[in-house]
Amino acid sequence: MIKTKKHPVMNLPDEYEVFNFSDGYDPDQMAQFVKSGGWGVGGYSEKRKNMYLAPQYENRRNIHMGIDIWAQAGEPVYSPVDGEVAYIANHAQEGNYGGTLVLKHQVEGVTYFALYGHLSPKSISDLKQGQKVDAGEKVGELGDESENGNWPPHLHYQISIQDPGEADMPGVVSDEEHEEALKIFPDPRILIGEIY
Repeated sequence: MIKTKKHPVMNLPDEYEVFNFSDGYDPDQMAQFVKSGGWGVGGYSEKRKNMYLAPQYENRRNIHMGIDIWAQAGEPVYSPVDGEVAYIANHAQEGNYGGTLVLKHQVEGVTYFALYGHLSPKSISDLKQGQKVDAGEKVGELGDESENGNWPPHLHYQISIQDPGEADMPGVVSDEEHEEALKIFPDPRILIGEIY
């Protein structure tokens, strides 16, 4: 883990659920959990059952390469370390990221690209490519289902050691892609700390 002081990527409460979706995922149950004010975390490199059903997942990509933080729409998200805005997009397709931001960070000699998925497009609309951001600076807000790919509100946070070239990264991969993906997309806890 890096020694650079990090700011939390979200204001997690002292107590929150840690989910394991390897046994299955119920979108209605998760939507109710979030609506009731629940906070939860979903893990990195977890093979998830019955979660990625939209056509773009080809019924084979189901290994999660980021960390999810489930909370109500409108919750702010922050840059954990100093960086700059690399890419911004709105992936409005069903099951996709909705409002998407990628920040570029230089940390202890390594360049990381950090993707924030499922944001409110309006919350990132004033950001500009190349804009500097400070550790702890608010960079967006969680979007609701109507603007985040129709998911219960959450942040998908993923890091890459390769420049993705756009505001996109494969958030889930297939069994065949998993080994290579682990090299390109390291554990996000490198930048956001041991949240589970």
